[in-house]
Amino acid sequence: MKLGRKFFERDTLSVAKDLLGKVICRKVGSGLIRGRIIETEAYVGEDDKACHARFGRTKRNEVMYGKAGHTYIYLCYGIHYMLNIVTEKKNFPSAVLIRRIKPLGKKQGKNSYGPGSLTKFLRIDKRLNSEDITRSSEIWVEDDGYIVDKNNIFQGARIGIDYAGDYIKKPWRFWIE
Repeated sequence: MKLGRKFFERDTLSVAKDLLGKVICRKVGSGLIRGRIIETEAYVGEDDKACHARFGRTKRNEVMYGKAGHTYIYLCYGIHYMLNIVTEKKNFPSAVLIRRIKPLGKKQGKNSYGPGSLTKFLRIDKRLNSEDITRSSEIWVEDDGYIVDKNNIFQGARIGIDYAGDYIKKPWRFWIE
């Protein structure tokens, strides 16, 4: 079942945890590429020194100020696209970074894909920025009934945000083994 807008209109930390075990789906031509979400990171509002909204609204982060359930895709280090899903309410810029997925179906060969390689695997680039995943036929997230044991959810500091001061220590990264 495709996740609806209400799923994403909640507290960002809750959405980040609840996305674990869900399946991201990407339709390419007549094919469907799927991966189980096994790691996420939360970014919460302008006060979060690691969030792209920390300096306020810009052309780059405009989608983060919109409705929950839209993609926020940006190029990292000029090399990798990163996939985020906007959360919470309009004008409160928050999002969940999809950090790692495990491929499902015929392409299960690799154990998992990290934040830069998962977008290559799913064939995601800037063209899908601001896509409404609650309505899209190109990219969406679904609940296939997979149950995550709450005792197997791990939580720790976010990665790659050395510039974020005390926000480096926030345990806003979540993963399952």
